[in-house]
Amino acid sequence: MARARYHPDMSESWKTRLTRVGFNFFPAYRGSGGRLTYVSDDWREVRLAIPLSWRTRNYVGTTYGGSIYGAIDPVYMIMLIKNLGPEYVVWDKAASIRFLRPGRETLFARFLLPEAELTEIRRLADSSRSLDRVYRVEVKSREGALHATVEKAIYIARKDRPALKTPVPASTPFASSLDPVDTTLSASFPASDPPGWTLG
Repeated sequence: MARARYHPDMSESWKTRLTRVGFNFFPAYRGSGGRLTYVSDDWREVRLAIPLSWRTRNYVGTTYGGSIYGAIDPVYMIMLIKNLGPEYVVWDKAASIRFLRPGRETLFARFLLPEAELTEIRRLADSSRSLDRVYRVEVKSREGALHATVEKAIYIARKDRPALKTPVPASTPFASSLDPVDTTLSASFPASDPPGWTLG
């Protein structure tokens, strides 16, 4: 079984490291069996691992789907809260998950929040009652095999905006990966990192 890997060489501050450790011990998240392994100092990137263990193993010996979803569930909402600040209301609104193959090893996911996305959110929130942003997360093995995809719809609104008649329609799923065919939000990482990590 692959072990969850941490990333001491990357830009994780002491503050986000302590937050990550505390988050992993928070009962609601600890129960998922997932573990945050990296939180960038600006909360623009988060990585997590879902080990296959007694905590995450289902009846047939593979990774429990509830563990996959539970590990993914809060990450984008928290990243947006941290980056948008107290002037915005951010809530999870809807989610869906699709299982593509059984997990028989540690699974990984990666979340990115580029500046361009934050700029677009602020632009839309300035002229709208509210908006929904949809993010897709790919859950993969260390070798890059895709095991599940999760889509999260997040509700966002400025606290000081007067109510308008119509909210902005939900965005199309926003995702990134390290796959060679996807150049939209590609990034380079050390060869030792699991390929294909994705943002949700």
